[in-house]
Amino acid sequence: MTRRILHVVTNVGHYDDPDHATGLWLSELSHAWEVFEERGFEQRIVSPAGGPSPLEPRSLKFPNYDKTAKAWRADPARMALLATTLRPAQVDSADYDAIFFTGGHAVMYDFPESEGLQRITREIWERGGIVSSVCHGYCGLLNTRLSDGSLLVDGRKVTGFAWQEEVLARVDKLVPYNAEEEMKKRGALYEKALLPFVSYAVVDGNLVTGQNPGSAKETAEKVAALL
Repeated sequence: MTRRILHVVTNVGHYDDPDHATGLWLSELSHAWEVFEERGFEQRIVSPAGGPSPLEPRSLKFPNYDKTAKAWRADPARMALLATTLRPAQVDSADYDAIFFTGGHAVMYDFPESEGLQRITREIWERGGIVSSVCHGYCGLLNTRLSDGSLLVDGRKVTGFAWQEEVLARVDKLVPYNAEEEMKKRGALYEKALLPFVSYAVVDGNLVTGQNPGSAKETAEKVAALL
């Protein structure tokens, strides 16, 4: 049976300060998409509001702008997927075996409070499907509660973009909150690699998380292995 993956992308194009653009970190989507595509999985894209997903400008510059990201941007059909993302209300979670939250600082604004994304995540999880994220994508898991009222991340091993990495990326004064700290406040057992910006992914049952943009491929491979 063909496995089906639902990718989650942002609709936000700037920080609180409109002069600072942000958006989807393209390689986090393109790397994961390639891993799943090679295995013949079906893939769709959803966003909190549906419709266009802007690209993070920093993800389109060396060294982040690698061949998978360049190939995506050069493909009109792929770019059209990012212009016409699904709304959560259009998604039947029963159609998907896994959900994969991509990152980019933009997701810090529109992922955490999306009740539609929380519903899809909860239903996939409680049906025994896989919940996964890479980099800031874990912000989409901050407030997801299960049917019994407990937080999905409480007591589970999780990784995602570290505060140290925010400082090194020089955006610590721009971001709306410390995602690592917020994750710990919710009872998550946060982990990170010894060195910043190296690939690092954590598996805890059906929860798979990657730390940073360079972790997208490893994270997707771990999801694929579980499927």
